[in-house]
Amino acid sequence: MTTALIQTHPLEQFFNPKSVAIIGASSDPKKLGGKPIRYMLERGYEGQIYPINKRAETIQGLKAYPSLSDVPGPVDQALIIVPASAALAALQECIDKGIKAVQVLSSGFAEESEEGARQQNEMVALARQHGVRLLGPNCLGIVSVRNRYFATFSTALEALTPSPGGISFATQSGAFGSCAYAQAIQRGMGIARIVATGNEADVDVTACIDFLASDPETEVICAAIEGCRDGDLLRRALAKAAQAKKPVVLMKVGSSAVGQQAAATHTGAIAGDDKIFDVVCEEMGAWRASSIEEMLDIAYLCTKLPQPTNDRASIITVSGGIGVLMADDSERFGVDTPRISTDLYNEIREVVPFMVGTNPLDTTAQIGVIPRGIPRLVEMVMQKTDYAAHFIYLAQIPCDPVRFVPMLEDLAAVRAQFDDRLMILVGPSDDEMRRLLETRNLVIFSDPTRAVRALGALCEIQRRRAHMVAEQGAAECVTKRDFARPRSLTGLNELEAKQLLKQYGLPVPTETLCTSADEAATAAEHIGYPVVAKIVSPDIQHKTEVGGVILNLADAQSVRAAFTTLMERAGAQPGQPRIQGVMIAPMIKGGVETILGIHVDPIFGPMVMFGLGGVAVELYKDVAFASVPLSTGRAERLVEKVKASQLLKGWRGGAPSDVSALKHAILALSDFATDWSHALEGVDINPFVVLPQGGACLDAVISTKTP
Repeated sequence: MTTALIQTHPLEQFFNPKSVAIIGASSDPKKLGGKPIRYMLERGYEGQIYPINKRAETIQGLKAYPSLSDVPGPVDQALIIVPASAALAALQECIDKGIKAVQVLSSGFAEESEEGARQQNEMVALARQHGVRLLGPNCLGIVSVRNRYFATFSTALEALTPSPGGISFATQSGAFGSCAYAQAIQRGMGIARIVATGNEADVDVTACIDFLASDPETEVICAAIEGCRDGDLLRRALAKAAQAKKPVVLMKVGSSAVGQQAAATHTGAIAGDDKIFDVVCEEMGAWRASSIEEMLDIAYLCTKLPQPTNDRASIITVSGGIGVLMADDSERFGVDTPRISTDLYNEIREVVPFMVGTNPLDTTAQIGVIPRGIPRLVEMVMQKTDYAAHFIYLAQIPCDPVRFVPMLEDLAAVRAQFDDRLMILVGPSDDEMRRLLETRNLVIFSDPTRAVRALGALCEIQRRRAHMVAEQGAAECVTKRDFARPRSLTGLNELEAKQLLKQYGLPVPTETLCTSADEAATAAEHIGYPVVAKIVSPDIQHKTEVGGVILNLADAQSVRAAFTTLMERAGAQPGQPRIQGVMIAPMIKGGVETILGIHVDPIFGPMVMFGLGGVAVELYKDVAFASVPLSTGRAERLVEKVKASQLLKGWRGGAPSDVSALKHAILALSDFATDWSHALEGVDINPFVVLPQGGACLDAVISTKTP
């Protein structure tokens, strides 16, 4: 019988080394080469520390070694803290010693100069050649609290020592990370891991999220990203965390590593870095915070209370005004506050006859005259509802220990009775009272809006996870590719673009390309009046802007005249555009104009866009995006995200539109983008008219990447 080998994560030795060498170690505990040693000695790191310094016999009471080769036995990890010019040689020492995890805390690389970038690239190439993982360069290092591994020179740890807990931080910026975890330490929040990735020559924040998703010490991941090299890797890391039921709270604090590519289509103009990043967070079960405070508030709830099983909450308040504020915030942040049942209301009124409302439940200040008034009320609500969360606004009561401590013990007993519920107290308190609350598995916020916002984020994370579970393996192909694909998309005119999209399942009306006025008149007679005439040129994408479309042609004479006019207008355009003729198509009236599109993001790849169409789409930007490939469920949610999609249901007596035809077209466009992602820059279908029955693709532009 054989025992299966346990697979360890590639980054495991960065966080749990049994020995570490500091190349460039200093006897001065205030210098960069001295701080990591001092921090580890002061915090009680139990592994072996090997200072490397050619000119010292001992450093901070430890035996020093002239080089790594002089260290007896194996070494798990090395910190390089030498000038950039000497870093490559130091890395070679690590390789010769067999070290596979190396932090480069030194600066002076790609962040400073072209020469620094060249040196950084040399280090990466050497490391990859020998299977070594690099953190940095120009990074602030790593902290693992439980094993007291403080491999960093962060000044935030001069006066602050984190206590062990479940929050982990992964940031590219060391300063941002220090700001976040310093605030967490000051708030008494327990920390598991801290890592700052710096220049990310090798290990990036995405890789750290992937590690933390499988790290048993981590309960919630707080991450800050400035840029992302590989969108699919980030998707997989976020999905891994979601599957492990570890909330990921992200902040995006800079522009992407690859700048936004300019696109000629509306879709490319509307899509933005932030919009696409938000979509990916939503699809992968993560939450994007707008501030460090919000990030820490969410992490605070995650590590102190169970995760919500639904999005329903009660609000019990001694102040009517604060109750209304919290009810407004609940609606704003996606927390449902349903009315309690009539039976429960009547039961509560027997105990609290002066109570006002059915959720919020306003006890008024008179609740103090009823023995155990608030705990009894909370217990009744928990017993008779399935709400996952219960807010209790206490005004200044937590500031009065004589009055509050007995109430706290009663609330703790109720909390223990319903240990799957979230009990969130709101009111001012000092650190001592907060710590006492937390020992009873309770939390407190001084600001009611912050409390509701944090719960709303957790509820949304749960909804996003539920969608992920429901859609695992659900992306589907609408059409079978049993047609002859063109060799290239380059240079397709509108007619050719629409005929290709038609083969993928998008509905396209009967259209004819004509090269003479007589051909145009004959085509119109065949199609049936009224018709539309459009100039056809691969060099003129937005035809309405140059007068390249003439509508409502009712007879052969007007069609001939339109042909002549369009050819003259096109010929007058600058740059001598290629003119291939005039397209005659049926004049489709009625329905709701929408826009469908594909934006190929440089980081995250093809994204389907949907919105209400027409010339004002860029003005209002009431659009939504979703990653390719789409499932039916995600296509439905894509439509629902657009506010104006209410028009599709029949607005003010109008006929409802064929939404199923729209969703089929969106899925077909997803198929097209999946097939052509290697060559595609963008697609514009504007308008796509959704009719009471069916739909019609009335214009299409396909843009390709520059070779």
